[in-house]
Amino acid sequence: MQVESFIAVGENIHCTRIYKVGGKFVKEQPDGGWAICYRAGDEARKLPVPGNFIGAGDWENGKVKHCAVAIWQGNYGEGDAQAAGVDYIQQLAKRQEAAGATYLDINVDEFSTDVAERVKLMQWTVKVTQEAVAIPMSIDSSNEAILKAGLEACDTERGRPMVNSVSLERQDAIAVAAEHNAVVIASAAGEEGLPANTDERMANLNRLIPMLKEAGFGDADLHIDPLVFPISVDGNNGNGFLDAVAQIRATFGAEVHIVAGLSNVSFGMPGRKLINQVFTYMAVEKGADGGIVDPMHINAKVLSGLDAEAENFKLAQDLLSGRDDFGMNYITASREGKL
Repeated sequence: MQVESFIAVGENIHCTRIYKVGGKFVKEQPDGGWAICYRAGDEARKLPVPGNFIGAGDWENGKVKHCAVAIWQGNYGEGDAQAAGVDYIQQLAKRQEAAGATYLDINVDEFSTDVAERVKLMQWTVKVTQEAVAIPMSIDSSNEAILKAGLEACDTERGRPMVNSVSLERQDAIAVAAEHNAVVIASAAGEEGLPANTDERMANLNRLIPMLKEAGFGDADLHIDPLVFPISVDGNNGNGFLDAVAQIRATFGAEVHIVAGLSNVSFGMPGRKLINQVFTYMAVEKGADGGIVDPMHINAKVLSGLDAEAENFKLAQDLLSGRDDFGMNYITASREGKL
């Protein structure tokens, strides 16, 4: 399949993102401190982990939120550590843009519980990111004040920003997006919970889309998210999503966009990169044209280069379509190193 274009909403500048302490990227230093190791081209660089992260709950569980570390250092660090915080965010941005990202999603919600602090940090992160790349931002927050702050910091000369996301549960975000001339990710979430099947997805969207049209959004401004759920929870979750994609395309037409957090499908499974790529390929076949993804792993070039006849592709396809009961063939192949 030749994929001419793919709307990649780069997901990597997000305070939920974690690295394993003592793993490939988070290493103890000769002075007894810790640093996140990263690269700028061929050059190896280090982002010091501040003391307040070490020994905290995440750290005790063997994890560290690396974007949160960079944002902390960029705002509260000093000297080389502060510069490293800025550089780390900008290198994440540059890599995603170079890989074909259309938007960069910015989320600081899990940095702290202080709304005023997160407002400031959202604006700082948008500013620093925009200094490194030319593409527009996607502002991602469940808090209206933080959402507004991010949108106000966006440079609209590079293109209209995106709001991630609006839904029946978050109807207030529609007015915020309209006020700032943003495009929107329109989620199929309901007012009181997530949809259980395609019918519930469509029922929610059939209420939400008219609200967006009434607020002035055109079809091309809508990036509809049918919502992806893990196949590790229910082997039919892949099929449910794909059915919803086909129905959305048939119902709302050719001009709307269909995107989703596609990597959610592989949560809890081995070989997640392969699963995510094959799932995206299947979604595009059904009518999707984008996703909230890691652009280094999923983009138009990667999708066009997938071999649908390869054994590993077919194993992932069977897993995602429910033909591989409980994923046993896929898991066995993973254990045997065949993927």
